[in-house]
Amino acid sequence: MTSNQTKWTGLLGYPVEHSMSAVMQNAAYQALGLPYQYVSFPVPPNELKDAISGIKALGFRGVNVTIPHKVAVMELLDEVDDLARDIGAVNTISLDRGRLIGFNTDGTGYIQSLQEDCGIDVSGLNVLVLGAGGAARSVTAALARAGVGRLHIFDPRPDCSHSLAKQLALRVEAEAVTDTVMEKRGLADIDLLINATPVGMYPHVNHMPLAPSLLHPGLTVSDIIYNPYETALIKEAQKIGANVHRGVGMLVHQGALSFRLWTGQQAPSDVMRNAVLNQLSIEVREA
Repeated sequence: MTSNQTKWTGLLGYPVEHSMSAVMQNAAYQALGLPYQYVSFPVPPNELKDAISGIKALGFRGVNVTIPHKVAVMELLDEVDDLARDIGAVNTISLDRGRLIGFNTDGTGYIQSLQEDCGIDVSGLNVLVLGAGGAARSVTAALARAGVGRLHIFDPRPDCSHSLAKQLALRVEAEAVTDTVMEKRGLADIDLLINATPVGMYPHVNHMPLAPSLLHPGLTVSDIIYNPYETALIKEAQKIGANVHRGVGMLVHQGALSFRLWTGQQAPSDVMRNAVLNQLSIEVREA
């Protein structure tokens, strides 16, 4: 139920039908008895500027931003924090005294999830990241800040992997690798493998971002995809006894950081996680 005191938050993206953010954030608001509501808005690229003007005019407390707007939205904001500027993308906007301020909670949420959900400290680790898009940029920027040892970037578009590796090399040892190099070297010296691509996401749940024969038991295999809960990559990693890290953790932790920016309160992370897992189980039963 809403009232004149309701504080509005939401999601701007295109499409937004797949998102779990509304389920997660509204469960958190309800658990703490906060007069907030979260609504998802499908916003085509040519309407982004109007949408940003609209949330400002309507006095929204803030919004999340997802594909394809994370980069384009930056020039429409009054301020962008240092981490988001380093990454080159914004996923959270807070409205503070009439000013729109952009943040990126993806990478920090990812690191927190690794630490709190799996007990993994990334300091000094040798990491292979699959993908060089927005998600990979968020994750690798946070890894560099957290003191990772070395980053290897693979993307089927070599120019993208080289561009990201060059940017990261200003802060951390980083290189772009090809599929040929991966197959030749193998992954024996890799501590952490991260899938930051959409390969394996619903409905293409049987797809794999790399050959399962490359996996080994000494790996931690992390997939940022949260739907399905267990991707084909995660299932293959479990078969050989590798440690695994699922995408729901990143979703919840980045959402908890957004929640705190908007409300000033600590997010009920367990409530948020359970809301997502419950929604995923409903979708599986209905599929």
